[in-house]
Amino acid sequence: MTTIAFEKIEKENISGLKFPNMEVLFSQEKIDERAAELKRALSLGNLEQTKIRIYFEDENSFKVVDTTVWGVTDKRVILKQGVVIPINRIHQIRL
Repeated sequence: MTTIAFEKIEKENISGLKFPNMEVLFSQEKIDERAAELKRALSLGNLEQTKIRIYFEDENSFKVVDTTVWGVTDKRVILKQGVVIPINRIHQIRL
């Protein structure tokens, strides 16, 4: 199995990234797992301001950010200061 190197990025720099519309996960099981992780991250963010690690992919490379999740819509994760990451570009959430 190939190990992907994720480049650390600051939350403030995410708004300058471009995200393709393509889904990064290939199985429904992984997509469902991601949805459950996002729900948990949202609860932790709102109740305890707990930071989590989001592994995602923009149009150029793999990135990781340590942040607090403030909101989740059907298509996006909302971070502080209105920064958003499209859900279909998230590989994994680590609590």
